[in-house]
Amino acid sequence: MTNADQLSRRERQIMDILYRTESASVKEVMAEMEDPPSYSSVRTLLGKLVEKGHVGHRENGLKYVYFPLVAREKASRSALGNVVRTFFDDSPYLAVNSLLDMSIDELSDQELDELKNMILMHKRQKSAD
Repeated sequence: MTNADQLSRRERQIMDILYRTESASVKEVMAEMEDPPSYSSVRTLLGKLVEKGHVGHRENGLKYVYFPLVAREKASRSALGNVVRTFFDDSPYLAVNSLLDMSIDELSDQELDELKNMILMHKRQKSAD
């Protein structure tokens, strides 16, 4: 993973806003933020996201409109990888176990069966490799 993949808390917050809204100006991003920093700070953060290749922009009159360049799935995999490395000693097993402990009562029998089938499918793929 490159440094460009590592986003600060505020950068992740802005990316979440851009994924939800699909595109937004600096003022629109600020309006969606809880406890937003100054206009110039948000503009700077968006500039950093542009430099890192996560965000693009286009001119719309006198303002820039920003939009995500990285697919949400790719970004979520990268973020999840960071969480697994940081909080679960780089162990997917520990992360999945923790998620199941947190949500076992909220999962339906069908969802549990789907998880079981996914595990079996991945196990077969691993055996075939």
